[in-house]
Amino acid sequence: MEKLTVMLTGLYVGLVAPRSRDERGDVPGWVLVTVMSAGIVMAIWGVAQGALTQMLRDALNSVK
Repeated sequence: MEKLTVMLTGLYVGLVAPRSRDERGDVPGWVLVTVMSAGIVMAIWGVAQGALTQMLRDALNSVK
């Protein structure tokens, strides 16, 4: 029973205790992902603008 108590106490401390790590995250990585995602959307929009615009019009007209 004592081993279980020690194990659960260690688990509790490991999960609840404040961490000393840096909490800022990987900002350059997220910036890169955001910029690349915007670039992909712009590239797709440039290639398929006519078809996408027509699809949106058809969808909106079917709701009316």
